[in-house]
Amino acid sequence: MFSIDRKDFGPGFTFGVATAAYQIEGGQTDGRGSSIWDTFSATPGNVHNGDTGLNACNHYELWPQDLDLIRDGGFDGYRFSFAWPRLIPEGTGAVNQAGVDFYDRLIDGMLQRGIKPYATLYHWDLPSPLQDKGGWMNRDIASWFADYAALVAQKFGDRLEATATINEPWCVAFLSHFLGIHAPGYRDIRAAARAMHHVLFAHGTAIDALRANGAKNLGIVLNLEKSEAATDRPEDIAAMNMGDALFNRWYLGGVLKGQYPEEVTNWLGDNLPKGYQNDMAVVSRPIDWLGINYYTRGLYKAGEPGGNPIEQVKGDLERTDIGWEIYPKGLSDLLVRVSNEYTKIPLYVTENGMAEVEGDDDPRRVKYYDDHLKAVLTARAQGADVRGYFAWSLLDNYEWAEGYNKRFGIVHVDYQTQKRTPKSSYRAFQGMLHNTR
Repeated sequence: MFSIDRKDFGPGFTFGVATAAYQIEGGQTDGRGSSIWDTFSATPGNVHNGDTGLNACNHYELWPQDLDLIRDGGFDGYRFSFAWPRLIPEGTGAVNQAGVDFYDRLIDGMLQRGIKPYATLYHWDLPSPLQDKGGWMNRDIASWFADYAALVAQKFGDRLEATATINEPWCVAFLSHFLGIHAPGYRDIRAAARAMHHVLFAHGTAIDALRANGAKNLGIVLNLEKSEAATDRPEDIAAMNMGDALFNRWYLGGVLKGQYPEEVTNWLGDNLPKGYQNDMAVVSRPIDWLGINYYTRGLYKAGEPGGNPIEQVKGDLERTDIGWEIYPKGLSDLLVRVSNEYTKIPLYVTENGMAEVEGDDDPRRVKYYDDHLKAVLTARAQGADVRGYFAWSLLDNYEWAEGYNKRFGIVHVDYQTQKRTPKSSYRAFQGMLHNTR
């Protein structure tokens, strides 16, 4: 059980759970189009064990059961994502009515159970036909995305508690176009530079489209880290500053101040789209809230001559099953920094959680959540306006390049039978949220 009470967070604080469409839905039928993750995962060597999201958790059919779990756990909100290829199979043009009907059922199901819908437009499943046109490297994606955002606002906007444009633009752009770990799997600085700008430009055009179609309470979800230097050597501190600029300040500065960090624009140079500066007013459209996904710190040292200028290393902290260091203090430090240096709009911890080994007894995860919830309280005590916390994730699911090898859920999923079994971490939330611990 947790050592804290719900009342510690005061009235109006939102507790929720989060998922993403490709990771749980399956249901690649009923007119759903292909996404870049279908292609990427089907290519040998890209994903652990060759796993794909073909079936995942079959949430497409089992969603009533999953919503019951959210309700029975005492959670206020559910952060989910729309699958762009389920709604618009080609990415642009014809709308798939079966997809609209599915999300109608899902959203109405939340409301019937007293669960607030927190929607994300894009959680990485780009329609394949748009990738064929260059995807995030093509400036036209900003208008494609705006059209998709307008559709979501028209069909569902009146029932959504909040809407985020994009989940983790660093992953969309850098992890996927420079490091090559996620779809589409490029390792190209020019591709990355273009994607890094276009993903934020598309965010801005989507904010405009959502607002024009009556959607309210709009934001974006950034994955941020606490950046630290491996030693106090000047070269390692410089590496930490560059890592912070690439991971944090590019996205915070772009969205909230209309400015990219100079050290990154200098590094990217002519690889950036020509005239990108003219887009910054759109990139920094006013938003109503900011979502922060936090998992670990970034520990940096100077790179070896002839290689990358900076290198991430592991420290000596306890690690999760995916190898990420457990560092709750990083969350409170990060929330306070964003509040002090960037914005006074409400903040939400939109993802936080840990991969743990198989089974439904997960005491390490219970402690992880307890410690990170206390970190949120610490940040609030220091003036950060944090309004909510969403655990990642409701279900064990398809963990991208790790396939089904890593489990983040507070509910265990047997992928053979699709049986759901609440874990100790689910019971800990349930006890706190129902005040029965």
